Amino acid sequence: MLVSMTSEPTFFFYDLETSGIDFTTQRIMQFAGIRTTMDLEPIGEPVNLLVRLPDDILPDPIAITITGITPQQTKQGLTEAAFVDFVQNNVCTPGTIMTGFNSVRFDDEFLRYTFYRNLVDPYSWAHSEGRSRWDLLDVVRMTRALRPSGINWSNDSEGDPINTLVSLSSANNLLHAKAHDALSDVEALIAVSRLIRVKQPKLFDFLLKLRSKNEVATVIKPSAPEPFVYTSVMYGRAHQFTTVAIVIGEGEYGSSIVYDLRYDPTEFTSLTEDELCDRLYSKTADLNTKGIKRPPVKTLHANRCPAVAPLGTLDEAAAERIGLTSETALANLKKLELSGLVPKLIAAATRKREFAARDDVDGALYGGFVGDNDKRQLTEITKASPEQMSHLKPKFSDKRLPELFWRYRARNYPDSLSPQEQTKWDSERAARINAGLPAFTKKFQSALQTATPLQASVLEDLRLWVESIFPVD
Repeated sequence: MLVSMTSEPTFFFYDLETSGIDFTTQRIMQFAGIRTTMDLEPIGEPVNLLVRLPDDILPDPIAITITGITPQQTKQGLTEAAFVDFVQNNVCTPGTIMTGFNSVRFDDEFLRYTFYRNLVDPYSWAHSEGRSRWDLLDVVRMTRALRPSGINWSNDSEGDPINTLVSLSSANNLLHAKAHDALSDVEALIAVSRLIRVKQPKLFDFLLKLRSKNEVATVIKPSAPEPFVYTSVMYGRAHQFTTVAIVIGEGEYGSSIVYDLRYDPTEFTSLTEDELCDRLYSKTADLNTKGIKRPPVKTLHANRCPAVAPLGTLDEAAAERIGLTSETALANLKKLELSGLVPKLIAAATRKREFAARDDVDGALYGGFVGDNDKRQLTEITKASPEQMSHLKPKFSDKRLPELFWRYRARNYPDSLSPQEQTKWDSERAARINAGLPAFTKKFQSALQTATPLQASVLEDLRLWVESIFPVD
């Protein structure tokens, strides 16, 4: 089960299967990964773990039918606390590059929330002692947009690109035994990585370096901006998710505001800052109803390994694929510089917005950083035995931590609870289940209507599990 240790930098390709897509309310159910050398050769044995689903969590029935993993199966798995300890000590070793497919937006967030709920620093697993993270999804997209030669690609019935692991594996005769099984997905991801590395080694190595914020800065040049090629889900299938952009200002926490040079800025120049802001943060459906467009700006986070490249990489063939030439981009840049629009765009894009505070502490990860004194107490707690834990009386400064500590004990170490504490936990658990039951029931009935026989069997297991945890007066 343990992975081999090495002092050299290594990849750890990993994937999760979860009880739903909401980081704040759902949980990791399966974690799988394979460590490789920088030449993509496996090191040690694969990791394949089930993580026990807490009995105060109602899974999303759709997610359960997709993965086929039921809560009953996870009973033999690790508690979340034991899982976090394993990942800390056996996976995120110094020099590890945590690598996934759409991991920056999904898997990494689930790991952060899991670490946070279990009283462990949610960031150091990916950013200290030479560790870093990398996401292959935009690497695949940029490879297809800029340098697709040597790789077979798939399209849907309307001709739009399909860049899933399933489609890439099938088109290139790569092994992918079972989609939505974490270990099988990891094996497919490594195979796709090898394919890109063999067929387009320069692009692979270049994008790998962009795990570093400093390397990203050499491409986007925020202090003296120059146009660059940028691949992001925000730029859509019709354009191979790729455009030419330029930094126009600084966002929060060291991010950059970038303008999409695919678009002539003229139609936005007459808008006020308020109008620009309203369009930026309106729903797409509402904009479509009104027949108006969203200003072509977005935030680029240099610490999220963005897929960016110098403008010179946009050759004639790539320009045709993404439907944008360097000449058009530079012409729009000239118009942007003369428009007087940039200050208004920056002000609109960086305007402080009010977000509803998270009512539940499980979802309050981004409510602030934990102070050093609180961190020391959390370390003591996570090192304590269950017997010692019931006697700990930490004095936290962070208002989230007393409730997190309480839930940490109740979920991971129920035997540490006194009879009075167990009664208290049962009452809180019942309240959470009852609050979530109407939405769960609606999703369950919807999933049942379209379920295959196998999915119906999985849903029946889920129903029995929910009945088993349902609070009884």
